[in-house]
Amino acid sequence: MNSPWTVAPEPFDSSVAAELWRAYYTEVSDRWYLLHEGRTTDPGELEREVAADTGDYLAAPDGVLLVARYLGEPAGMAGVRMLDASTGELKRVFVRPAMRGKGGADLLLAGAESAARELGAERIVLDTRTDLVESRTLYARHGYEETPRYNDDPYSEHWFAKKLL
Repeated sequence: MNSPWTVAPEPFDSSVAAELWRAYYTEVSDRWYLLHEGRTTDPGELEREVAADTGDYLAAPDGVLLVARYLGEPAGMAGVRMLDASTGELKRVFVRPAMRGKGGADLLLAGAESAARELGAERIVLDTRTDLVESRTLYARHGYEETPRYNDDPYSEHWFAKKLL
């Protein structure tokens, strides 16, 4: 059976990657500000933050960005960067709201884990926030377990890890 989904590597600096990064950042930033300050992200701040994180850590040889397409249209992304010789970190996992519930997140996560193995990872880690309930549910469903803090990101509230077999 043919799937409407494809998942493939994408240059971190492509126009597709930039557009997905902006959509991802806008959503998570707006969710944080709405929860904590009752407003959406200031447009100037959004532009500064999107520009400040180029995603260059998702380039070879120590990283990869995957883009999921639904019927050929960019619908989501997930990245992996190596933290050390055996630990990969999951970054920028995102599926457009209109595409959620159609299996894209599962495929992206499987693709990211496979890419991490190809980069030499024996273990993959990630951080997320309490309000990103859908993300935490996805990771738990795929065998990720909460682990002690491994970074100092001020917005992170939960850390997960999974052994890659």
